[in-house]
Amino acid sequence: MSERVSVRQACHDDRDAVVAFTQETWSRVGDYIPRVFDEWVETDGPTQRTFVATVDDQPVGICQGVLLSDHEAWAQGMRVDPEFRGRNVSPKLTEAVFEWAADRGATVCRNMVFSWNAAGLGQSRSMGFTPCCEFRWVEPEADADATAETDTDFEVRTDATAAWSAFHGSDAYRALSGLGLDLEESWALAEVTKARLEDAETAFAITDGERARAMTYRTRTLERENDDGEEETWAEYGVGAWTDDDAFRALAAAVSRDAAEQGAEKARILVPETPRHVSDAAYGRVSFSEEPDFVLERDLTRY
Repeated sequence: MSERVSVRQACHDDRDAVVAFTQETWSRVGDYIPRVFDEWVETDGPTQRTFVATVDDQPVGICQGVLLSDHEAWAQGMRVDPEFRGRNVSPKLTEAVFEWAADRGATVCRNMVFSWNAAGLGQSRSMGFTPCCEFRWVEPEADADATAETDTDFEVRTDATAAWSAFHGSDAYRALSGLGLDLEESWALAEVTKARLEDAETAFAITDGERARAMTYRTRTLERENDDGEEETWAEYGVGAWTDDDAFRALAAAVSRDAAEQGAEKARILVPETPRHVSDAAYGRVSFSEEPDFVLERDLTRY
């Protein structure tokens, strides 16, 4: 068999081959590619392109590029058939995404890799991605009657401008390089701008009467499968920033109430992976994900 690797846009006829080499990508978590492949192909357009790598016309790898703004691209879903790993498949796919994004004006491409995925991290670094930031999920329960046990009277203001000011001046902004969840592309991070906060489902700031002490914005509600295989409704919040543990408790309570209003059973907030932010959640008795996720970025200005 020839080892010449080619890259082209994915099509529906690739489905069986892609599902075959992605259905057991990791033993510890299920792969989402088999569930979304058809939708990816159907929704490809000016701001999205799904690529497959082939050897002798047989699909052996997949990756998708998405434009999140006029200058930000996101790379996701990089998978390679185990029988073809180490044979230049991943570099070919990644370069195709870079060139496609750069041709459309993107100056940066980012991706997200689970912190435990050593192979994915190594591959990303080999393709010129550099470390950007890391985050964790904080997961308050939805509760219409949630209150914060603090000595300060807090007010929740639905105000994108106040939320933007609170984020822009926070240590969360610096720790996350100004990024939060994108409004359209799930699991993608983009620059949090005032315009994005205005377009969010809701953005709110927690104030103490003098200044904003915390903020977040809701991106979407989604269905997730729990450990028992049952579907649960989650409300998702694009980033959380706060000044101290009292402000965190007020923010978590506000998110709990907001999530309940959306009919959700649980909520999750993207927060920086720092000792302060994670320990504030522990101190406030709010659960969080077991491990962080890493975001890396690649400068595309040379393309």
